[in-house]
Amino acid sequence: MSDTNSRAHLLPETLQVRGAREHNLRGVDVDLPHRNLTVFTGVSGSGKSSLAFATIYAEGQRRQLQSMSTFARQFMHQMDKPDVDHIGGLCSAVAVDQRSSASRSPRSTVGTVTEVYDLLRVVYARIGHPHCTVCGTELDEDACPQGHDTLLPEMTNGAFSFNLPFGQCTACQGVGTRLEVDPTTLVADPTRSLVEGAITPWRPTFTEPERMKARAVAQLEGEDENTPWEELSEELRHKLLHGTDIKVRARKFDKPGDPVKDVVFTGVVPWLYERYRKSGGENFGQLENYMRPAPCGACGGGRLNPAQLAVRVAGRGIAEVTALPVSVSLRLFQELEVSDRERAAVGQALEEIVQRLGHLTRMGLEYLALDRPARTLSGGESQRIRLAGLLGTDMFGLLYVLDEPTTGLHPRDIEKLVATLQDLRDQGNTVLIVEHDHQMIKAADWVVELGPAAGEHGGELLYSGPVEQLLDDVNSPTGGYTSGTRGIAVPASRRPPAPDRRITVYGAKENNLAGFDVSFPLGTFIAVTGVSGAGKSTLVDDILYPAVESALGGDAPAPGAHTRIEGLHHIDRVIKVDQAPIGRSGRSTPATYTGVFDSIRKVFCQTPEAKKRRYKPGRFSFNSAGGRCETCTGDGSIKIEMQLLPDVFLHCETCNGTRYNAETLEIRYRGKNIAEVLEMPIEEALEFFAGESVIEAPLRVLDEVGLGYLRLGQSATTLSGGEAQRVKLANELQRRAGAHTLYLLDEPTTGLHSSDIDRLLSVLHSLVDKGHTVLAVSHNLDLIKTADWVVDIGPEGGDGGGALVAAGTPEQVAGQPDGHTGRFLRDVLGMSERP
Repeated sequence: MSDTNSRAHLLPETLQVRGAREHNLRGVDVDLPHRNLTVFTGVSGSGKSSLAFATIYAEGQRRQLQSMSTFARQFMHQMDKPDVDHIGGLCSAVAVDQRSSASRSPRSTVGTVTEVYDLLRVVYARIGHPHCTVCGTELDEDACPQGHDTLLPEMTNGAFSFNLPFGQCTACQGVGTRLEVDPTTLVADPTRSLVEGAITPWRPTFTEPERMKARAVAQLEGEDENTPWEELSEELRHKLLHGTDIKVRARKFDKPGDPVKDVVFTGVVPWLYERYRKSGGENFGQLENYMRPAPCGACGGGRLNPAQLAVRVAGRGIAEVTALPVSVSLRLFQELEVSDRERAAVGQALEEIVQRLGHLTRMGLEYLALDRPARTLSGGESQRIRLAGLLGTDMFGLLYVLDEPTTGLHPRDIEKLVATLQDLRDQGNTVLIVEHDHQMIKAADWVVELGPAAGEHGGELLYSGPVEQLLDDVNSPTGGYTSGTRGIAVPASRRPPAPDRRITVYGAKENNLAGFDVSFPLGTFIAVTGVSGAGKSTLVDDILYPAVESALGGDAPAPGAHTRIEGLHHIDRVIKVDQAPIGRSGRSTPATYTGVFDSIRKVFCQTPEAKKRRYKPGRFSFNSAGGRCETCTGDGSIKIEMQLLPDVFLHCETCNGTRYNAETLEIRYRGKNIAEVLEMPIEEALEFFAGESVIEAPLRVLDEVGLGYLRLGQSATTLSGGEAQRVKLANELQRRAGAHTLYLLDEPTTGLHSSDIDRLLSVLHSLVDKGHTVLAVSHNLDLIKTADWVVDIGPEGGDGGGALVAAGTPEQVAGQPDGHTGRFLRDVLGMSERP
C-alpha cells in the first residue's frame, strides 16, 4: 500500500472529458477523479454506457493501438474515433464486460480461464505420486506392488493437459463428455398412441415413414397401434426405441411411387445417432433436445488418460480436485502439508493457487467447480471471474471499466464485490462502473448521473460529485431511490394463494438440491430467491419448466431429478423469458425479432414509387440479395480480425453503414427511407407509424416495458441480457395468451433503474391480474417485496445450498431467522430485526 501511495504522484489527478456526443450524449463535459470508485448511473438508456464504454474506453483502446504492431496500427485510420472533443488524463484502459462465454471451446473451464488449472498441472507434475491404474496402489519404482501391469504416467506439465494429445483421454479428446441420446426425452406424452405421434422426434411431417414403420412393428407384435404408449408392453416399447431385427415393408426412398422393400426396423435411438453422425455434430437443430452430455465412459469425465488420472497429491487425483467447489478446494490447499523438498519445488505455485481461489471466493463464486465448462457460465459469472483474475496482478495506474458487475448477485454477495472493487481502487487504479444497484452506488466515492430520461430525452449530465451530495439531492431520481426518500411501494394487500390451484414439486434433488418439496401457488406473482449457486435456476429451469413444457406436449428436455410433480394440469401455456441474446449477429434486431419489420417492409412496398418499380417486401430486407448492400452483405459493417486483440468492426464505406444499396434507399415513406426508419428509437417510430395498427401495436408493447429508447434496427449483439429479456417479454405480451399462462423470468430487473423497475413491475402484475402466473428468479429486493409469494433457497451456494430456507409471503420470509434474503427483506419492508 505504501508503495502504491509513493507512485501515486505519477498519475494525473483527473480524467477530463469534453464535448462527448457519442450516441445520445449531448456534449457532456465531466471531470472524473483518478484512484476513485466511480459509478455511472441514471435511467436505462440515459447514456451511461455511451460515456463509459463507447467514449472513454473506446478512446483508450484506440490510443493503445498506437503502441501495437504494424498490423494493428494499419487500422488506426479506419477505426471510428469516439464523437468527443477531447479526453485528457486517460490511462491504459481495461474493459470487464459481460460478454458471453458461449463461443468458448468445450475444453475451456473455470480452471483454465482462471489459470488455476495451469498451476495444478505444475503441482501434479512435480510432486504427484503415480498410482496403479488397475488397483490404485501407489507405485514403487514404476511398478505396482500388487504385480499388476499398469500404465505409467508422464510427469510433465503438458501430460496433465487435456488439450494435448499425449495427455488427454483418447475416447473423448479431452472434452470429458460425449453426447448420448436420452431415452426419457423421446416420449413427451405417454398417453398418446403411435398413431397420435407418441414418439416425439417422429412427429414432424418429414418423419412420416418412420412413424409408419413403428406402427407396422406394433402390428407384427400383435399390439394395437392406437393403444397409449404407457399401456404398450415393455418389450415392444424397448424395440421401438432401440430397434429390432423385425423387417417391415417400406418404400426404398420413402417417397410415393418409389419401390417397396423389406427393411430392418432400427428404432428411434439408432435413428437419432445416425442423424447426428451425418450432421457432423453441427447444426443438428432439434436433435439437441433428445441428447444429453454424459460423462465419457473411458475417463469418467476426468478428461485425461488413465495414467495421468491415477497420479495423486494428498490422496486426490487432479480430476477429483477440479470437481470440488472452489470453497472446498481452497481449504484443501490451505491445509495441504508438504515436505521442505516439495515446498521448494511447488511452493510458489501453491501460494498462487490459494490466492486465486481466495479471489474467486471473495467474488461470491465459491460454489463453482474448476471443471465447470466456461460456456455454461452466465455473463455476470464470466465478468466476476475475469475481475478476480485482475486482483492478483498487483498493477496500478490502470483504468478499469465494468458493466453492471452486480448482475446475478444476491445482496449478501454484493457486499463481497464492493470490498473487492475497493481493493482494486486501493492498489492505485481508477474504477468506472455502469451500475443501478443501490448498494454499489452508496459504496462509490464519486457518482455520475445521466438523464433525465432515455434515448433522445437523455444524454445530459445531471450530477457529478461525491455520493453523499447525490443522496441529499431531492431532484435526483437516483438519489431519491438510493436514499429511500423515493421508492417502489409495498402492495397494500397480497393475492392469497388458492389451496386447490398450485404446482407442487416433490423430492427436488437435481444438482445440489437436497430433495425438498415446494409449492408454487398459481394466479400469483412468485419470486424465487437465494444467494448465487443456491439452486434457484436448477429448480425453475431444470425441473419446473421442462416438466410443464412436456405436460403441454412440447419438445422439452427431461426434467431434472425429482420424485413427482402435481398440479401441471392447471397450466395451459408456459413462456420462458430468459436473458439469452435474441440473435447471435447484427442481423437480429428488435424489429426483426418481434416481427414488426415484416409489416414495415410491406408498408414500403405500398408506396407509389415501389409499386412502379415492382419492389417486393424482400427488396427491403437486409438479409436478401437485391436490396441490400453487397459489399457488407447487409451487415452495415465489416469485421477485421486483430489477431491477439479484439476484432474491430468498421463501417462499410459503400453504404456508409445503412445496409442497403442506393436504389433501395430512394424509396421513401412519409419522407424517410428504410435505413432511416431502422435508426428511429421505438418511441419515435410509434408516432411515425401512427394509424398503422399492425405496426403500432407491437411498438407500443415494447415502449410499455421500458424499451422506447432502443432503435428499431439496433444490433442484437449490443443489447444487454436485461434488454434482450424485455424484448422477448414484449414479443409474448403482444400475442393472445392462453386461458392460464405461466411466465418464467430470469432476473427481469437486470440493467434497470429503479424507476424502470417500477414500470416493469406494473406490467408483470397486470399479467397476474388477468389470471396468469408470473414466476421470477430474482435477487432484486424491490421485486421480491412486491411479490405475493417468495421461495427462498440456500442458505449458501453450492454444497452449502440446495435447501428450502423459507416459503411464504415476503413478510413471512423476512421473519425467518435463517437465510440471507430475510435479513435484507426486513430492511426494505421496514420490519424490526426480529418481528
